[in-house]
Amino acid sequence: MPVVPPAKLAELQRNAQCIRNVCVLAHVDHGKTTLSDALLATNSIISSKLAGKVRYLDSREDEQERGITMETSGISLYYKLPPLGPADGAGREYLVNLIDSPGHVDFASEVASAARLSDGALMLVDVVEGVCTQTVSVMRQAWVENVRPVLFLNKIDRLIMELRMTPSEAYLHMQQLIEQVNAVLAGFWEGDRLAEDSRRLEAAKEKWREEHGDDAPMTEWYLEEKDDSHIYFSPEQGNVLFGSAIDGWAFQVNHFARIFADKLGLDSPARLQPLMWGDYFLDPKTKRRVLNRKQYAKLYGAAKAAAATPLFVQLCFRSVWQVYENVVVDHDQEKIDKVIE
Repeated sequence: MPVVPPAKLAELQRNAQCIRNVCVLAHVDHGKTTLSDALLATNSIISSKLAGKVRYLDSREDEQERGITMETSGISLYYKLPPLGPADGAGREYLVNLIDSPGHVDFASEVASAARLSDGALMLVDVVEGVCTQTVSVMRQAWVENVRPVLFLNKIDRLIMELRMTPSEAYLHMQQLIEQVNAVLAGFWEGDRLAEDSRRLEAAKEKWREEHGDDAPMTEWYLEEKDDSHIYFSPEQGNVLFGSAIDGWAFQVNHFARIFADKLGLDSPARLQPLMWGDYFLDPKTKRRVLNRKQYAKLYGAAKAAAATPLFVQLCFRSVWQVYENVVVDHDQEKIDKVIE
């Protein structure tokens, strides 16, 4: 990406609708500063080859020496959203104020300040270490400040190169990680609901006493049903990223949905995206139809349905694993050329 001229940045700064404040939150050493480096490289501030080594936003000498972020740092980045349709023209432009926060428990106040300043957050989780103590703490901070987070499952390269997981094993591991993160969010939701219900009950009692007298027992009280589905991370909803900050790549399921929608004969990627996570499978005969587990079992038997490879693994993870195996492990130039093509 070419260097953005100062005049363009000044133009965006004058329009508040084009500005977004985004903080990066995670446990210590889960890859926040490396991710920041990778995002800085997209604006040609540093070389993409140096991303993860420079630790650009660790500007203090002691931060560089100790290899940890101790102070919140921010930088403005230019981002042009790809056109979503003909009405979008050339695509919308944004100025993203990226805030890199510490992950160590001793600097929790810095995280609180970053969350308070932000419109949204990138919540990083190391896929090898999983949900750690400070992960829960920064998630709580984002929850308290009402910051809308996106989950970034980082260091997938370690599953391939270090743990030697297969795509299917990694998929099951990711499902468990997302469930763990969502369990933390469910705890926050329940805590807030209990506090809110307690307040509502006290208010209802007070109103009842005013209307029926202090000694009258309250005979009417109803709990309100509330939908909590919007608080959880789910790849098919587009709020989960899979990637490797050190290698400079990440994807959402909608990226692969756009690639494969035409090949599967679908008129819109939006029809494929909800099927890209969970128990959905490609029909092995037609290669043009997506089946759920019940349909697959009806056509091919329960045993084959139990052993079938989910669509996400077939379309997403197998492609990523193929790149690493051919480029890093075996370095097969012929296969590399096919992958590039």
